[in-house]
Amino acid sequence: MAQKNNHQGAGTRSQRQLRVGELIRRTLSDVLLRGDVHDPELNRHSITVGEVQASPDLKVATAYVLPLGGREADEALAALRRNAPELRHHIAKAMTLKYAPQLKFMLDETFDRMDDTRRMLGEERVKRDVETPDDIDDAERD
Repeated sequence: MAQKNNHQGAGTRSQRQLRVGELIRRTLSDVLLRGDVHDPELNRHSITVGEVQASPDLKVATAYVLPLGGREADEALAALRRNAPELRHHIAKAMTLKYAPQLKFMLDETFDRMDDTRRMLGEERVKRDVETPDDIDDAERD
């Protein structure tokens, strides 16, 4: 039997995984925006779907989500998990995959990490450490 040649390193995703993940992200965002799910608890949250990562077999999709402003994140996450079967149904209608992926939801911490990074880069001691000698010479000439 021929062995499949996989040139991808750990953590890299195939073009198909990326394409399916993005399609699920857009579809999920649209469903949440329109309020197609019949759950008032879920519909009262404005939820951002930052990224969806599909498993290699495309049977599981992990959606990284964050409610607007990051408030009541646990309640929004619980509502999404409770309504996962209905959300899966809406995604299945919009896609042409053999199987509708099982949906998992995780909080998207990307924005928190970006804020922490910006805050750190704004600190005086960090600015001083990352200045290049040319920057220092330019500052001394002014």
